[in-house]
Amino acid sequence: MSNATHSGDAAFVEFERVQKSYDGETLVVKDLNLAIGQGEFLTMLGPSGSGKTTCLMMLAGFETATNGDIRLGGRPINNIPPHKRGIGMVFQNYALFPHMTIAENLSFPLEVRKMGKDEREAKVKRALDMVEMGAFGGRRPAQLSGGQQQRVALARALVFEPELVLMDEPLGALDKQLREKMQFEIKHISDNLGITVVYVTHDQTEALTMSDRVAVFDDGRIQQLAPPDKLYEEPENSFVAQFIGENNTMMGTIESINNGIAVVKLDGGGLIDCKPINVSKPGERTRVSIRPERVEFNKERLQPGAHTLKAEVLEFIYMGDIFRTRLRVAGNDEFIVKTRNAPDQKRLQPGTMLDIGWLPTDCRALDA
Repeated sequence: MSNATHSGDAAFVEFERVQKSYDGETLVVKDLNLAIGQGEFLTMLGPSGSGKTTCLMMLAGFETATNGDIRLGGRPINNIPPHKRGIGMVFQNYALFPHMTIAENLSFPLEVRKMGKDEREAKVKRALDMVEMGAFGGRRPAQLSGGQQQRVALARALVFEPELVLMDEPLGALDKQLREKMQFEIKHISDNLGITVVYVTHDQTEALTMSDRVAVFDDGRIQQLAPPDKLYEEPENSFVAQFIGENNTMMGTIESINNGIAVVKLDGGGLIDCKPINVSKPGERTRVSIRPERVEFNKERLQPGAHTLKAEVLEFIYMGDIFRTRLRVAGNDEFIVKTRNAPDQKRLQPGTMLDIGWLPTDCRALDA
C-alpha cells in the first residue's frame, strides 16, 4: 500500500482546501484536503449527494473548483483542460463509440496523442489482452454483453498507459457475480501496472474489497479516511459506523469514564462497557456501536467482570456459512448477531432467553 500521505513523500494527487458550489451559496464540497500516493487505490465512498462524484469530476477537469487547488504530480491542474491531463476514465455507462469497432475505440485516444500506426496496434492488442478481450477487436459495442463492454471501457482507459485512472461507479450496471469478479480483476490490473486509481462508489463492500484506503464522504466532507479494516473495526463517528457494514446501535448516557473504559447506561436498561471514542464526560449522550459478529452468546468466552445483557431470540436465520440471529436487547428489537456455521454452534429457537456480551474494546461509544 502506498503511504505517501503518511510519510514525507510528495503526494501524487492533492486536493488542498478545495470547495465547490454550483449556485454560489451551497457548498457541495467543503474545504477538502486529501493527498493520494503514487500507485494507491483510493475509493471515495458515500451516499448520493455527498460530494464524491463532484470531487472526481474536478480532478478529471469536467468541473472547476470554486476555491482551492488540485495538483497532479506536484503541478496545479486547475487550468489544464481534461484531454491534456493524461488521465484515464471509466464510467458506469461505458461511453464507447457505437459506430467504431472495439479496436478503433481503443485506438482513438492514441490517435489523439499522434501515435504511429504500428505502436497504436501493439498498445491496443496489449490492452485488450490485459482484460481478456483479445479476440473481440473487430466487433462493435452493441455485439458485446454489459460485462464485455465494461472490460473494453477499462482497456480504453489503460491503453495510453496513464499514471492516474478515475472510475465512477464502473460496475454499477453489472449483476452481482460478474461485479465481484470484476472487482478483483480491476484490483489485480491496477496492482500489476502500478497505476494510481481514484474510484467512486456507494457500494461499501466494493470499497472494502478493492481499496488501499477509503475516504467516506457525507455532506461534502470526508468523515473518515482509513484503510478498509480500520474503517470497519474503528469507525470514528456514528455516520461511518452506520454506513460501513452492518452495525448494532443503542442510545445511552455515559455513567463514568476510567482507564479508557466508558460505562454506559442504556436507555432500554442495563449497563455496558465501551471504548470512549467521541465522548469525554459523564452525563453525555452517546450512540453505542457494536458489530454483529463481535457479540458472544457464550459467557465463558468473555472477560471476567464484563457486563452482560439479557436477550430474547426473535428470529433465527440459516444463511449457509453463517447464522443470523435477531434479538430483543435493552428494548431494541433489531439487534443482530452473526455466528459462524460451526458444529458446536446451536440453532436457537425464537423465545429463548440468554445472556449476551462482548469485549469492551469491540464496543464504541460514539456521538449521539
